[in-house]
Amino acid sequence: MRHCNNCLMPDTKPGLVLDGRGICQACRHYEQRKNVNYQSRFEELKKLADKYRKNDGSYDCIVAISGGKDSHFQVYVMKVLLGMNPLLVSVRDPFSKTKAGEHNFQNIADAFGCDIIALHQNPALVRKMVRIAFEEMGSPTWPIDRAIYTFPVKMAIRWKIPLVVYGENVSWEYGGVLQKETWSARDQIKNDVVKSIDWDFWFKRGISEIEIGMLRNPTDEEIDAAGLEPIYLSYFIPWDGYRNFQIAKQYGFRDLSHEWQREGFIEDYDQVDSIAYLVHPWLKYPKFGFARATDVVGYWIRSGRITKEEGVRLIREHDHKLDQRALDDFLHFTGYTDHEFWEIVDKFYNRDIFEKNDGIWTLKESR
Repeated sequence: MRHCNNCLMPDTKPGLVLDGRGICQACRHYEQRKNVNYQSRFEELKKLADKYRKNDGSYDCIVAISGGKDSHFQVYVMKVLLGMNPLLVSVRDPFSKTKAGEHNFQNIADAFGCDIIALHQNPALVRKMVRIAFEEMGSPTWPIDRAIYTFPVKMAIRWKIPLVVYGENVSWEYGGVLQKETWSARDQIKNDVVKSIDWDFWFKRGISEIEIGMLRNPTDEEIDAAGLEPIYLSYFIPWDGYRNFQIAKQYGFRDLSHEWQREGFIEDYDQVDSIAYLVHPWLKYPKFGFARATDVVGYWIRSGRITKEEGVRLIREHDHKLDQRALDDFLHFTGYTDHEFWEIVDKFYNRDIFEKNDGIWTLKESR
């Protein structure tokens, strides 16, 4: 298990590669920003907006949102800066929500004067699929994340709105399997954030064709026929989650600073809405040896907010911790006992980087 000499991200992250100097591609990509003319790229974005702009009051783009800080920023760009009339499209999972999350979802419509179409997922179906995905893949939120990818595209076809706006290209910004910087989000579903699974996997476990219909991505032929043009804003605007947070606050976004101090997290403004969902990013720890604190440390080191030494301290102090409130909500939703949960997690510890001593898993390199 090797770490990036700059941002500390380990090479166990799927798709992340360290070069000959031990630097990951996410850091190299960040360095390349100084050679990009973002003013010129923003002019390209303006031309795209003009290409699809409507003058009859109808929607002229779709913005895929959760209600978080980045969602607020995306709508700010499209509605305030570019004067578009976006339709906001969201997937609402059945987990419990924070007060900030409930506020933010309503606020994004109020603050920017936008309509929202939301898919409220079937709790019984999601519960069944979450349990299967957790027990057999170690990825409990697979049916939620899959819908987040497919639903905006389906709505774009349904409403005949070609321009679909996403935030960042996660593979390019943070290191991943797609190694090309592009404005097109056409291949986003292939970025390996949501693993591709043969649909027979679900059929053999009692999930019907009708039930997984919303999780099927439109075919290339359907996307071509609809003339869809999905884009990443991060191509046109240098992506900075903290900057997005600062702008979002100006439009009413609320963080968790007055509500919940989350174990394992070093900030209070990202992934703030869904409580049980936070079990999912923690599960990177047994599988890959890092979790959310490492992600954020990487962002902050690249942007110059903290030093590498500060990052090491934050990771050691926080990265391994699973928040109790998140776990309790996950157990309540799924019906597992604590012991059942940890028995399942035990199967997914990466034996190459962890060892078990007196019943406790520890990273080999941390001894």
